[in-house]
Formats: sequence, C-alpha cells, structure tokens
Amino acid sequence: MHVSRLGEILVKNNLITKEQLAASLLEQQTAGAGVRLGSILIKNGLLSESELTTFLSRQYGVPSINLADFEADVAILKLIPHDIAKKYQIIPVNRMGSTLVIAMGDPSNIFIPDDIRFITGYNIQIVVASESAIKSAIEKYYNQLASLADAMGDLDLVEFEVVEEESDPDLSTLKRATEEAPVVKLVNLILLDAIRKKASDIHIEPYEKLFRIRYRIDGMLYEVMKPPIKMKNAITSRIKIMAELDIAERRLPQDGRIKIKLVGVPVMDFRVSVLPTLFGEKIVLRLLDQSSLQLDMTKLGYEADSLKIFKREIHKPFGMVLVTGPTGSGKTVSLYSALADLNKVTENISTAEDPVEFNFPGINQVQMHEGIGLNFTTALRAFLRQDPDIIMIGEIRDFETAEIGIKAALTGHLVLSTLHTNDAPSTINRLLNMGVEPYLVSSAVNLITAQRLARRVCMECREPEEISVRALMDAGVTPEEAVGFVCYKGKGCPLCNGTGYKGRVGFYQVMPMLEEIRELVLAGANTSEIKRESMRLGVRTMRQSGLTKLKEGITSFEEVLRVTVTDD
Repeated sequence: MHVSRLGEILVKNNLITKEQLAASLLEQQTAGAGVRLGSILIKNGLLSESELTTFLSRQYGVPSINLADFEADVAILKLIPHDIAKKYQIIPVNRMGSTLVIAMGDPSNIFIPDDIRFITGYNIQIVVASESAIKSAIEKYYNQLASLADAMGDLDLVEFEVVEEESDPDLSTLKRATEEAPVVKLVNLILLDAIRKKASDIHIEPYEKLFRIRYRIDGMLYEVMKPPIKMKNAITSRIKIMAELDIAERRLPQDGRIKIKLVGVPVMDFRVSVLPTLFGEKIVLRLLDQSSLQLDMTKLGYEADSLKIFKREIHKPFGMVLVTGPTGSGKTVSLYSALADLNKVTENISTAEDPVEFNFPGINQVQMHEGIGLNFTTALRAFLRQDPDIIMIGEIRDFETAEIGIKAALTGHLVLSTLHTNDAPSTINRLLNMGVEPYLVSSAVNLITAQRLARRVCMECREPEEISVRALMDAGVTPEEAVGFVCYKGKGCPLCNGTGYKGRVGFYQVMPMLEEIRELVLAGANTSEIKRESMRLGVRTMRQSGLTKLKEGITSFEEVLRVTVTDD
C-alpha cells in the first residue's frame, strides 16, 4: 500500500522509528478510512507539517507550494469536481496546455494521478503541499465556487445593457437589469451568505478591471467572490433599490436600510452606505442582527473586578460614564448592555443615536437627522424637558454636546456616552481640548472605560504556541509569569474557515474617577501623568487586560500585539 510505503521511506531516512510507524499505522486503522498517515504523524508531534512537506518534495523531486499564497482560478477548479477533490484530498492549482498541475499531500500515492488523468483527460503534474492547507483550500474555494454557481445560474444566457461610467445612466435599462434573475439571485446570495458566515459588514468594491466582494468576519476582511465586472452597475442599482435610494444619483454619498425577513429567523437589518469612487459606487452594508446582540455583561470579556466597578458606577443616580475606543470596538454594545441592566419601569431612559442600531422596548430612542437640524445638541435640550432619569448620547463630537451632557450629569441625571480616544486617560484631555473646564470634568465624570475587540482562538483547533520568554516580557508579562506561560493559537479548521479564530472578545480598561485622579485633572496634569497614577491605583490597562485573556487561552499572542500597545 502507498501509505505503508510512505512510512517505510520515512523510517529509512531516520525521520521516524519502526516502533513509531507501527503505532501510527495501528492508530490509522482504528481511526478509519480517510485518515492519512501523515496527519497522524503530525498530530502526535513526530513530524511537523513543514518537515514532512520539505522531505516529500526532496524525496520525489516535485516542487512544494504554499497554498496560503495561492489564488484559485474558477475555470481550473471546475476541472476537478468537489467530491473528487475531497475524496483524494487534492486541489488543482494551474493548467499549462494539456497538463494540469495538482497539489497533493502524499506524492507516494501513484494511483491518484492516474485516476485524475482518467477523470479530466489532462496529463497530471504533481506539486506537494501540507494536508491541512489542502483541506482548508478545498473548503474555502469549492464553497465559494458552489455559491457562485448557485447564484449565477444561467447568467451567460441573459443579456442586458450595462451603462458606461462616463455617460448618464439609462434608468429604464438599469431598472430592467436589476430585475433579471441572476442579479436578484446573486444579491440575495451575498446577503444570505453574510448572515450564514456571521459577517458584520459586506464591502462591494468596484475597481478599473476588478469587481470584488469582501466580508468582515470577527473584525478582519476576507475576499469571498469576484463577480463579472459587467454586473457592477446592475448589482449596485439592485442594492440601492432594495434600500430605497436614488439609483439616478451616482455622484453623492447616500445612506439607507434594507430589512430581510427569513423563515424562522428574526428580521435582519442592513445599514447601507453608498460612496462614489473613481470606478463606480462602493457599497458597505453593516449587518444589525438583534438576535446576536450580546447584552450579558459577564460574557463581553470584562474581568470580574472591572465589571464590578463598571456596574457600581452605572447604578449611581447621577454623573457621566464614558465608553471610548475606535470605530468597531464594541462601544455601542457596551452602552446597550448598561442600558439593558438599567431598563426598569421606574426609570425614564432617552437615547440620542446616529443611527439607532437596535430597538429596545421601554427606552425612548431618537434618530438624529442633521438635514432637518435634529442633532445631539438639539435632542439633549429636548430630553431635559422630558423629565429624564438616564440619558444616552450616541457620541460626544463637539463642545456644545459635551457641555450640555456634563451639565445634565451635574443636575441629577445619569449620562452615558462615547468618544473616540485611544485609552481612558486620554479621554480627559480630549474633553479639555473641546473647551470643557477641568473642574466640570472632575466633578461630572464618574468613570471612563476604553475598549478594543480581539479575535477569540477557535476552541475546536486550539493548540499551544511557543513564544519566547523575551517576547512575553517585552509584551508586558512579568519575569515570574513568563516562565511557564502557555499561549494558544488556532491551527485552522472547517469550523473557523481555516482562520484559527472564532468570535471576538473585549479588552477593557475601566478607570473610575478616584480622588487622586480628580486632583490631577484639576492640577492640569497631562495624559501620561494620569495614566501612571491610574496604574499605581490598580487600574488595568488594555494590554494587561489582553494578557489576562492570553493567559486564560481565550486569544492569541499576535492578537494582543495587534490591538494593544505597550504600557510605557
């Protein structure tokens, strides 16, 4: 058998022992059909993937390929059916005349090339790649191919006129194109596939010779398909019609919403933003899934001591609580979690939001409309005439909003809001730079929490990762903890689409306005001085929060370095 032949070659080259081969072959028989010897050797730590791939490449005189750098060609993928690729664990990577190049994990299996030659009619050339990389590539590219095939249907049989970029659009032609079955099917597929993959955003991007669609999943963008560029205008117009936007207006940005009702699933809300670019209109759709909104603060990632402080401050009858961080850091979810905890019949809660992302029974939510003069300042003034207990301001953007919010906090109201700052201490200087007096900041603010979102390690394929003691210490781990500190990283599996990550977790810096910090604010201290004092008082920085999650095996070392900075 070809499997034992591979084992014999490995033994002959002193890469494994006869005893290890016998034990691995026995384990292979127990595991059942489809489990390869190479996978068992790697799983048991007898060989690494790179060692096995390098050895096989040298032994059989065939090139090796890194499939992570490989971009699949749809036409070549179609030459080998999905079931065949999965059965033999191969993937076609190139075609040169009558020769088809396939990547396989075990070149010693001489039967596979013969079978593929018979199935495809092409001469077969082998390149070697790791088995896990081939498995991930099959999952990724054949799923994409199936999705496209399902969406496109009989696309080639449908003819419609595409309006050129330079000319004014022929609206009647464009409207007809948006109603063609392939366009409708493709747009529906894009939206439904994003829901299925739990994407947070869809990016539909036109370029000069390329039209691509990307999903943001767990905070990272992934390319999912490249529809024919001739469909660009029809797809764009279809989405604009669904969002009730003006398809004739192609020179100005537009915003809208799409609501989709699925059987057995709550209504899905898509926030649509259209932006004119050099080669057409780029569309970004943000998915707002009410069912996936996590309002349980204990599951957001707060450390127990930080959560206790946060809950204590939001339950005070007056004062200001600020949540800070960049766009997409989960500030809105933190505020909604706090509001859900505060939402009682005895409390009058009003929110000013731009936009209102989720609807809450029992909370008076107001959507901002700058065009008619309804902004945060106007809404806040109106709230103060509505006998409020708790006020939530979507974002403090200017002095006027900050001033009214702080005055409300000083006159018996609890005010929650967000700002865009790097960390909790720098929020104080941001308010002072807006023009708010230090004594007002010192008196009104109860707590500032800064946050970032990092990707969770996939628990299905999690494995220990070796990080040097020096690197850990440079990241902020104490010398005592660095020795024996175990880090984890996802290997990549079908559950996490080969990324090694599944879901996200928050890193939090929760800084209550302790008396020592209030005195520093009144004395005009800078951000560094406030940060040093807060750390001395026991406030955990975001890097420290990230290292806590790393120690618990929730996230990876690279994620901690990606989303946080060192504590200078």
